[in-house]
Amino acid sequence: MSITKSAGIALALTLLAVIGGIALMGQAGTAGQQEATKTLKKVPVPYSKPESGAQMWKDYCAACHGTSGAGNGPAADILKSPPQDLSLMTKRNNGKFPEEHFAAVLRFGDGGHEHGTSDMPLWGPLFRSQGAAGLRIHNLSEYVKTLQKK
Repeated sequence: MSITKSAGIALALTLLAVIGGIALMGQAGTAGQQEATKTLKKVPVPYSKPESGAQMWKDYCAACHGTSGAGNGPAADILKSPPQDLSLMTKRNNGKFPEEHFAAVLRFGDGGHEHGTSDMPLWGPLFRSQGAAGLRIHNLSEYVKTLQKK
């Protein structure tokens, strides 16, 4: 089953609104006791230039995976399963960054999980709709390589 361009964009917009718009609000309490309530804030999908892997990471990935790629972004708490620690990809792949696998996950998703669904958006349709999908995936991959722990 193929995803049409508009359905792919709608899916990406919805997922970004849910994942990227997490905000901690409603801090209220008495006698020094504070309670935080998680709410979702819908935000439009930003346009990131395909030349900047770092900017695309910030706009599309850091909400879940964190700025360092460790899977500790501000939206991580609300996901059904924790985001992958992408800073360990090279270490987990015998010292070689799994570039083809990384690109395939961006294009097609990660195939879900045995015990639930994946919260990982399908970025392929969004990247294709914005143009230069191959360049986007390549530059995002190059940036993720810089996040790898030794």
